[in-house]
Amino acid sequence: MPALCTAAKSGFNEASMKLLGIETSCDDTAAAVIDGRVILSSVVASQDALHAGYGGIVPELAARRHLETVSEVIVRALSDAGVETAGLGAIAVTCGPGLVGSLLVGMAAACGLGARAGLPVHGVNHLEGHVLSPLLDESAGGFVPPFVSMVVSGGHSAVYLVEEGGRYRELGATRDDSAGEAFDKAAKMLGLGYPGGRKIDELGASGDPAAIRFPRARVRGDRMAMSFSGLKTSLWERLGSGADELPLADLCASFQEAVVDQLLDRALEACRLTGTRRLAVSGGVSANSRLRARTMAEAGGLGIEALFPPMSLCTDNAAMIAFAAAEAISAGRPGLPLQARSRMPLGTRDQGSEA
Repeated sequence: MPALCTAAKSGFNEASMKLLGIETSCDDTAAAVIDGRVILSSVVASQDALHAGYGGIVPELAARRHLETVSEVIVRALSDAGVETAGLGAIAVTCGPGLVGSLLVGMAAACGLGARAGLPVHGVNHLEGHVLSPLLDESAGGFVPPFVSMVVSGGHSAVYLVEEGGRYRELGATRDDSAGEAFDKAAKMLGLGYPGGRKIDELGASGDPAAIRFPRARVRGDRMAMSFSGLKTSLWERLGSGADELPLADLCASFQEAVVDQLLDRALEACRLTGTRRLAVSGGVSANSRLRARTMAEAGGLGIEALFPPMSLCTDNAAMIAFAAAEAISAGRPGLPLQARSRMPLGTRDQGSEA
């Protein structure tokens, strides 16, 4: 697919470090303005209600809703920040990975606004935004590369080594479903609706995580790989054999524990293999209370500093996209080509890892 547009002819406006970020990779329409590590505004228009009746995201509906809301969201983000386009240094926009129709809406909005305001448009990898989101806080200034990053969401589950100079190495990833998808599908089986990860977390808080021994997958020949499809199958089989008679809270707690066990095992193993004493966890699933509590306790017990983004930055947002662009611009790195891509790896991959 050819580039949707090229960056505006004028370069980065060095008179201002304020960046406008636009994020439409999936089902959230988001825009934000940042100044360094300070978030001046962050607006997210959720589509949860639109897709709830389908049990998952419908790509065509998502793209249409983005078209309806993207201009309003951008205007509100600028207004909330008290900034006009003349006060911006650049525009950052997600190019992938994501739903192509959704990505195109955000990119078209960014390119149109950039052309009108004479601002460069900086393409960003959505995954890099998530990786850097825990750092988008003035108090995180001392958390510097190298560090291990685990990104866990509805579309991604992977572990990276973040090195100096904006270099990333994928150490391991799921071979099938993401952790977030496993939570959503489990919630659907249990009749909890969509999105389900939050509901499983809430119910699991009062349940027994040892009530049911769900499988913890291992991928032969790849210590760092993850797999969650078998976990979903196990839940389905147990429901069919009468496990639904168990307290719902116990089912949720046990399923959640199996997911957290696998995620935490790979994250801590990555720290051990790389000799890294810093671990950042991001993405929608990083809001899970059990994952947060166990990571802080177990990583802390090993002398590993663990960092999570604030709850408002766990799910898709535009502040993290703007911040990723700001970090690249300050280091003199160019933005990504302005083309919508459904698949877009982050950095290099260790042998045996698979997206």
